[in-house]
Amino acid sequence: MKGMNKVKLYKSVKEPEIYHYFNSNKEKLWMFRHKYYDAAGKRKEKKKSGFKTEKAALKALLEVKAATLRGETKHIEHDNLTVAQWLDLWFDMNKGKWKPATVTQREGFIKLYFKPLLGSYKLQKLDRVIYQTAFINALEDKLKPSTIRALHSIFRIAMNAAVAEEIIIRNKLHGAALPSLRDKETEKNYLTPGQLSILLNHIKQHGDIAYYSLFLTIAYTGIRKGEALGLQWRNIDFASQTITIERTRGNNGVGSTKTKNSERTIKVDNIVLQQLQSYQTAVKALLLSHGRRLQSDLTKDDSFIFLSPHTAEPFVSTGLNAIFNRFVESAGLPATTIHGLRHTHATILMNNSIPVKAIAERLGNTPEMIHTVYGHVLQEMEAQTVSVFSESLKAFGAKSGASS
Repeated sequence: MKGMNKVKLYKSVKEPEIYHYFNSNKEKLWMFRHKYYDAAGKRKEKKKSGFKTEKAALKALLEVKAATLRGETKHIEHDNLTVAQWLDLWFDMNKGKWKPATVTQREGFIKLYFKPLLGSYKLQKLDRVIYQTAFINALEDKLKPSTIRALHSIFRIAMNAAVAEEIIIRNKLHGAALPSLRDKETEKNYLTPGQLSILLNHIKQHGDIAYYSLFLTIAYTGIRKGEALGLQWRNIDFASQTITIERTRGNNGVGSTKTKNSERTIKVDNIVLQQLQSYQTAVKALLLSHGRRLQSDLTKDDSFIFLSPHTAEPFVSTGLNAIFNRFVESAGLPATTIHGLRHTHATILMNNSIPVKAIAERLGNTPEMIHTVYGHVLQEMEAQTVSVFSESLKAFGAKSGASS
């Protein structure tokens, strides 16, 4: 629209708000100019140029008129808003409402992924095809499926906020094909019961009691690393043999659990409880060497359980990854992550025929998520049930069934 004030406009005989003009190359182009009142009753004008035909300009004008009649004036006023500009607006509007960890996470997502890949697109023109090719597909060879899904979840929130603000009519990203969690992460990222036993014994022999206690707790409960790091002594009920998960802790600080389902109290066995009691004795000695101590009433002690043996401060999340990897490698086991201990816990329960609903409640997931993430294990179990049934009948000499 720059320079349009210097261009002579010729009104259309078909529609008084349609004009044609000639650009610097003597090319005949079309435009519209539509006057309307916004939601506040203020007189405004919407104009757009560069149409190749009168028909195209008329179609665009009719769409604008229909939108104003529906009261969708914000949609009209922001039709040139880019994804990057909207993300800045969305972030500024909400950062005061979000938790510090959420602010840090979303600011990083916007800077590292959303703006570089999608920022230049017009918000109202962004559809599922563009999103799939320019964002999801572009990240598949660079990031883990779970990370891509997390990015998608946050970007959907930003798009839904644009719908709520009436800047876009609807969120067009529904139906985007996301990478499977099962194929790339879960199938290889778990240990057999025998391998888990080897790993824990290796850590016990060659590592500090803090590492052994942490990794044993994760393996025997299936809780997430952040949930384990967020545990406080008051969350352990030795009498009832339970652990309550009510927060998570990571590099961005302390926050709420991943989902509402993740807030839970789970039963634990004596192996975990006895190890935590032994570790508690070690923690008391460690804190005392740094001039600190636990409260006499542990039900009121809100200090974090798992502390670095070097600093007596809560473990740093990322630093644990390298330590765990060294334990796995030195034990001669296949590459596995700390999160693989959670997958190991789940697969062992499944292979022992524990109901999916019970596993979901223990892990802080939904049954649907268990089917998504551990579908390959469930399929293997289903295949086994076929042979188990027939083998059971054979044991009693049954001769029924198809004959040749």
